[in-house]
Amino acid sequence: MKIEIMEVAGCEETEIIIRCAKVNDSLLKMVAQMRMYDQKITGMKDGETWLLEARRILYIDTVDRKTFFYTKDSVYETPFKLYELEERLAGEDFFRASKSVIVNFNQIRSLRPDLGGRLLLVMNNGEKLSVSKQYAPALKEKLGIR
Repeated sequence: MKIEIMEVAGCEETEIIIRCAKVNDSLLKMVAQMRMYDQKITGMKDGETWLLEARRILYIDTVDRKTFFYTKDSVYETPFKLYELEERLAGEDFFRASKSVIVNFNQIRSLRPDLGGRLLLVMNNGEKLSVSKQYAPALKEKLGIR
């Protein structure tokens, strides 16, 4: 792979051009990670609206019809519905773990099988989340686990 960085005076926005013989899965993953780097999500905390990078989010959940996202050390409420965030983060490394939870794949420290066909995730902050039986096969497929 050849990487070239060119500074252009007066350039207002960074542009990334990828030239390749064929698009493959690893290239698409790199593009998704670059997009996630720039992906921002708004959330409220202590009466203020915060603009956070999606890659910092550990997981998103819904409780009592309110949606929250969790970073390593904070919780933010967001006006978006879970399905809206799922659509917005499509193509990123987020996946549905249950009817009320979306998880950032890059923030998982470890995982193991749990009762009833579920998976138990340990996030980078030590918090434990469960992947429901319905959504576990998709995660196992992503990991190449049978």
